[in-house]
Amino acid sequence: MDKFVAHILVVDDDDGIRSLVKKYLNENNYLITTANSAEDASEKIKIIKFDLIILDIMMPGKSGLDFIRDNIKKLDTPIILLTAKGEPDERIEGLEIGADDYLPKPFEPKELILRIQNIINKTIKKNQKRVVKFENIMIDLNKQLIFKNDNEYKINNTEKIILEKMINNPGKTFSREDIGLFIDLDKERSIDVIITRLRKKIEIDPKNPKFLQTIRGVGYVLWIE
Repeated sequence: MDKFVAHILVVDDDDGIRSLVKKYLNENNYLITTANSAEDASEKIKIIKFDLIILDIMMPGKSGLDFIRDNIKKLDTPIILLTAKGEPDERIEGLEIGADDYLPKPFEPKELILRIQNIINKTIKKNQKRVVKFENIMIDLNKQLIFKNDNEYKINNTEKIILEKMINNPGKTFSREDIGLFIDLDKERSIDVIITRLRKKIEIDPKNPKFLQTIRGVGYVLWIE
């Protein structure tokens, strides 16, 4: 899964459209699962957590709108509707009940890719943690501040980038090389100095870190959960 940008469910009763969309999106590093009906899609979302759903409105049996209505309470996945040009009412209703975007048929594959990228980028930003609290510490990336006990510490842009990566990848160990790529710095000693500076702002006892720890021979990890 690491090589794929996202896992997308394509729902359309037209075999040709499903095949073409799957082929094009696979070529652009998306993992694709397909469903030939709303009922089939409903079964697949029970067992797989998708990053995005591409959903045809007009299908035999239950429509794409029926699928959204049936699953709206348990579905937090972004949806792009595929609509025929003569379906303005259905398109509007789809957006009203929870779809995120629509694309009229026939469509250019490149436009579909751009719409997918736009939604996924917004979703990633929305899901990123910007304020975290643990024990007696609060990190506010928006304000670039760390609050510890009754003290307030300012973090610079470099420290913010490192913390943002670590906070949104809890328990992941980052090598010095990883961190250097984030902040465009290739001097390991300088990276160690930045980590030491962050520990003074985060840790109760910076010489015996509890949260921002060293994994010997590997790198650094932030334990906040």
